[in-house]
Amino acid sequence: MATDWSKGKRGPVIPPDPNKTRITIRLDTDIIEHFKGIVNDAGGGNYQTLINNVLRDHMEARDEVLEKKLRKIVREELKRAG
Repeated sequence: MATDWSKGKRGPVIPPDPNKTRITIRLDTDIIEHFKGIVNDAGGGNYQTLINNVLRDHMEARDEVLEKKLRKIVREELKRAG
């Protein structure tokens, strides 16, 4: 029996997250293998999501460092002015 695909729809079964942007990026093979290994050791998951999370953590950590530096400068300036 042949499968009737005449009413099939193109595209993903689950619509993509509107907050995500599809890109093409070239990363070193050892980096990809590292993240795939972490996901594999954890029993499954998505290595791309893991890479996204690591990038987000890095971005937020840099923001925290900048905030700490700015707060220090403001305290020093207030001390000089007062």
